[in-house]
Amino acid sequence: MNYRLYAVEAGCGTSVGAASTFANATEVRLFNNSSSNQLVTVANAADVTLGTMTLADGEVTFLMKDPTDQIFAAAATVLGTPVKYS
Repeated sequence: MNYRLYAVEAGCGTSVGAASTFANATEVRLFNNSSSNQLVTVANAADVTLGTMTLADGEVTFLMKDPTDQIFAAAATVLGTPVKYS
């Protein structure tokens, strides 16, 4: 799988008020840099939860979202990077 990075990796906020759109990306690479599972939440621009998932310790996943959707996690050890597949 090939993808392009569009910004620096950053820790997810830990509440909807600290959530990030990751530069309005539609694809975000998430990495749980922790020794425990972490809950990841996607919310819309109105701060309404759209969905959640558990990211296992050390897991990497790619999440597709709308540009204005926001991501936050149970711990800032979940790192996100906006990407595009190429």
